[in-house]
Amino acid sequence: MSFGQPSGSPASAKQVRELLTLLEAAGHSDFRDARGPMGFTQRQAGGKFSRDEAQAFIDQLEEEAAAGEVAPPPPPPIARPKVAARPAPVDRSLRDATDDALVAELRRRGWRTLER
Repeated sequence: MSFGQPSGSPASAKQVRELLTLLEAAGHSDFRDARGPMGFTQRQAGGKFSRDEAQAFIDQLEEEAAAGEVAPPPPPPIARPKVAARPAPVDRSLRDATDDALVAELRRRGWRTLER
């Protein structure tokens, strides 16, 4: 068996639809959204399940719904303020350099320059 592959026959389309319906009822938008809270693997987050895996998740979600234990939605991502990147020391020195100095340095390094 290859790494990350299901151990068994694939889930039927009916099972996948039923699982998605139960996930939506639990507050998730799709399989990827439910990956962390449900413990899905990357393969499962893509909607690929074996019959046994799909049935186990269906049973779990039905039990939680019957017991009224709907998993709380995951917390929203933390919004971090955008920080302006500081220019590197090289950028600062280039900004202060004259065009002639830049051309001279490029030619010293073997570049050819053209005036426009």
